[in-house]
Amino acid sequence: MSALYPEIEPYDHGLLDTGDGNLIYWEACGNPAGRPALVLHGGPGSGCSTAARHYFDPDAYRIILFDQRNCGRSLPSAADPETDLSLNTTWHLVADIERLRACLGIDTWLLFGNSWGSTLALAYGETHPDHVAAIVLSGVTTTRRSEIDWLYRGMAPLFPEEWHCFRQAVPPGSQGRDEDMVAAYHRLLNDPDPETRLKAARDWHDWEAASILLADPQGRPRRWADPAYLLTRARIITHYFTHSAWLEDGQLLKNTARLTGIPGILLQGRFDIEAPLVTAWELARAWPQSELSIIPHAAHSTANPDMSAAIVTATDRFRDFPQK
Repeated sequence: MSALYPEIEPYDHGLLDTGDGNLIYWEACGNPAGRPALVLHGGPGSGCSTAARHYFDPDAYRIILFDQRNCGRSLPSAADPETDLSLNTTWHLVADIERLRACLGIDTWLLFGNSWGSTLALAYGETHPDHVAAIVLSGVTTTRRSEIDWLYRGMAPLFPEEWHCFRQAVPPGSQGRDEDMVAAYHRLLNDPDPETRLKAARDWHDWEAASILLADPQGRPRRWADPAYLLTRARIITHYFTHSAWLEDGQLLKNTARLTGIPGILLQGRFDIEAPLVTAWELARAWPQSELSIIPHAAHSTANPDMSAAIVTATDRFRDFPQK
């Protein structure tokens, strides 16, 4: 089993001006002359985590992390109700990644994406395949309508008490509790009343916690104690999912031919309830240069020791891979 690499601090960081009022926080760790690797965080809206630095050999990799639009240390923050999210879409993020690559003088890089980050990695890779050397994905998602519906309706029979609370938290009204839950919470998270917004953010994360606590008895992520973090993340997630992430349904699976020649490793927990195995299996069948590894005792979290070890093993495999 591969151990995580030691804790490291960035040797460089900055704010990338996108030219449309957004500033994207980025940081670089490891070896400035090493193989470039880009970390794409989940959520959407979760922000990058220091834990992701541990997945790469710091002597071999130039590790780039960034906070996607309106979350983490990027500005303006989605926690502010005045922040306009209309310029925050999948395709804005793809353009941000390409702008960051050019700004840092990188030709090709390895992409690592977890959960929503796997969707974003596929979207970028299919748009800019010439700049992708390899891809490692965990907790694989493609953000199809069926995947969104599973998260906010399909899982209900597995967690009946939590689902009841999730629905009851939506005030009865013209649509009320019969409304699509993503749309209902999107409305509440953009309500003029700050208490309504905060309650909706907490209720949203209470529902997410149902599946997290099943897989990780240690509890909720520490960042969830911050109300601003909850508001940011929930507002961005509902913004993306009400718009189906600006993807045609099944688009990323249909366009895997654009990844031809790019090697990939797909890591999926057997007990991943949030992102069931079927999506990773379908992606592996559609992308011949990828290989699927099922982690027997893991779920969705990268904090699982078996999953984190599998990620390190995957990045180690590409460490000495010939440059594209």
